[in-house]
Amino acid sequence: MERLETIAERIRADFETRNGIRDEVLHRTRELIRLCGNAIRAGHRNEWVEARALLGEADSLAAAILEVLQPYPDLRHAGYTRDAMKELVEAHATLALVEGTPVPEPEDLNVTYPSYLNGLCEAASELRRRSLDEMRRGNLEEAERLLELMDAVYDVVNTFDFPNAITGGLRHRVDQLRGVLERTRGDLTSSLRQDRLIQALHEFETRVESS
Repeated sequence: MERLETIAERIRADFETRNGIRDEVLHRTRELIRLCGNAIRAGHRNEWVEARALLGEADSLAAAILEVLQPYPDLRHAGYTRDAMKELVEAHATLALVEGTPVPEPEDLNVTYPSYLNGLCEAASELRRRSLDEMRRGNLEEAERLLELMDAVYDVVNTFDFPNAITGGLRHRVDQLRGVLERTRGDLTSSLRQDRLIQALHEFETRVESS
């Protein structure tokens, strides 16, 4: 029994360490998610300096989290860690797609493939907000460009037909993206028709005034 007690104490010490690391990482991942969300919002407001600064803070925090978790690979693959890294990918991809710059690769962000694909999928969904803003501004050409990017991302992520245990629930997000994509396509089609109608009315008025 004395030997079992020694083993139990060793396990308890390990659990206490892991629990402390878990609490620390949980707090940091919440901060990481907040920074990523703020970076995306700044990008939507075209405040690119602030967006990049926030994204830089997020990168530094993500690196610190992964360093802490290096001895604990099981905690790195915990749900809260995966979600935070997915948000990091979403922020990077959203800003890159809006700016027209290359989307970082998973190795550049030091994220797992499931986090990368899920984050990319959510970035494409995030473009709907930007596209609607451009429609309201009357910038239908930019709205169409964003829709094409959403389409391109969907075409890529839709090819990954693997179990959720491997992809981290990607299929559900792909299904959501398809719905977002179709709604955005419908909104843009309506805006284009309205724009053409207005142009036709203006041309008609011009012909009437000149006759």
